[in-house]
Amino acid sequence: MKKNLLASYWSGLVENKKGESYSNILYYFFPEFITALVLYSALNWIDAYWVAGLKSTTTYATLGITNTILHVIVKFAEGLMVGAIIICGQFCGAKKFSDVGRTFAETFWVMSIMGVLASALLFFAPYWILYFYDVTPKMIACGVPFMRVRALGVLFMFIAFAFIAFLRGIKNTRTPMIIFVLGSIVFLFFDYALIFGQWGFPNLGLQGSAWATVLQYGSMLLLSIFLVLRNPEYSKYSLNLFGYKPDAPAIKRLLSLSWPVVVDKSTMAIAYMWLGYMIAGMGKYPAASFVVIKDLERALFLPAIAFAQVITFLASNDFGAKNTDGIKANIKKINLLASIFVLMILVVSIYYKEFLIGLFDRKGTFTEFSAQAFPIISIFVFFDVLQIVLSGALRGVSDVKIVMWSRIIICAGFFAPVSYLIKILPFDDNLLKFILIYGIFYLSNGLMSLIYVHRFRSGKWLKTEQEKI
Repeated sequence: MKKNLLASYWSGLVENKKGESYSNILYYFFPEFITALVLYSALNWIDAYWVAGLKSTTTYATLGITNTILHVIVKFAEGLMVGAIIICGQFCGAKKFSDVGRTFAETFWVMSIMGVLASALLFFAPYWILYFYDVTPKMIACGVPFMRVRALGVLFMFIAFAFIAFLRGIKNTRTPMIIFVLGSIVFLFFDYALIFGQWGFPNLGLQGSAWATVLQYGSMLLLSIFLVLRNPEYSKYSLNLFGYKPDAPAIKRLLSLSWPVVVDKSTMAIAYMWLGYMIAGMGKYPAASFVVIKDLERALFLPAIAFAQVITFLASNDFGAKNTDGIKANIKKINLLASIFVLMILVVSIYYKEFLIGLFDRKGTFTEFSAQAFPIISIFVFFDVLQIVLSGALRGVSDVKIVMWSRIIICAGFFAPVSYLIKILPFDDNLLKFILIYGIFYLSNGLMSLIYVHRFRSGKWLKTEQEKI
């Protein structure tokens, strides 16, 4: 007899014989947390802080808005990476090591081609992207050269992510952490030097931030090549990038698993773009508030993002080993841990909200507005925590299309129209309108969570691609 939801959840938390131990989960988590801290939050915070030192609200808002656009590209690359993690993890769990190496070669070439296309889009079409975003002419003039330089960094990022996918698929979280940390050191040095013209480097302002990103991902790519291709421990995977003979069915499977993840991650990133679009038309100060609150909340989500990476590769390995009880137990344990970590960061962030916001508002023009909105909006972040963990688990078991369709339907059918209706409502209270639009975004994530919970409870997630392993 199936247990009710709460009874099932509690038994998964206390049953240590099923799934990974809490200590093992945390062992996998901390390197992923450091990686997520570098990739999603710390560098963005420091970069934004230094750009804010230029004392131009237009420049600061431009950085935030263009980063929201570039976030879509990053999520596109992550989607391809997750597809490779799923397949590498399943083959690794099934002890088919040569198939892991073949999947890595396929991922490398697919990511390289997609990186060229993404870079070309950013280089040749930045004006029209920003024009669609409905930002001011000054922000367009500032953002176009910034995005063109970032295009080269995007190409390096795509290729480096192929190596990261291989490492995570074989449950190696420490080497990706090392790669991201060393890349971040390169970024921080050149970011400060090029923004302010220190130590003999040119004073490039916002353009310095873009060039620092190019150097960051370029160094990460070189380090990834050295640590993976020259490591004798990986010889059992038969890694061969240039002697690889394309296998059409294998590439088709990689793309069939990747494209729904690409779509679902891009959908969420586009939802953030839409959220920014709804707010940008309210003026540069609400736009700047959106940027700083978005960055603060990304810090809140870091534990959930890191735990989602962990549950993806744990679920994929358990799926390959046909350990369904372990998958269910790990989901429950990881959701509990993610919620606890997010709560701790949330309490600290709300308590120090004026100080944190003030770091990026040197003129004090939008701190009051942001400080009033942030605590109310942040209450809803737990809707997103469950959604992030469950979507990572569903990807790990190859049930990628349910995540994709849930996000598309809810974002397009609920979030976009409801947020637009709120925007055009005839009242002039920008703070209330800001909170309502942002709150609808998190309510949408809560609806997705309900769908994912039902999917796991129904058992339909088992009927995916296990027979192909």
